[in-house]
Amino acid sequence: MSKAVGNAATRNRVKRRLRHLAREHVSSLPGSAVLVVRALPAAAVASYPELGSDLTRCLGRVMSS
Repeated sequence: MSKAVGNAATRNRVKRRLRHLAREHVSSLPGSAVLVVRALPAAAVASYPELGSDLTRCLGRVMSS
């Protein structure tokens, strides 16, 4: 995670949130899939529900293509 996201505490908070949200979607991915999530600076101020909806939308795009 880039330092552009924020200081160490902010980066860790974003990382923990994204990790928790990604766990909910792992079962819907194919067995050979590798999930890489990149956090942009806006993730530092996004709420937990916003991160969740963004991740769900992105994974929906990947699964439909």
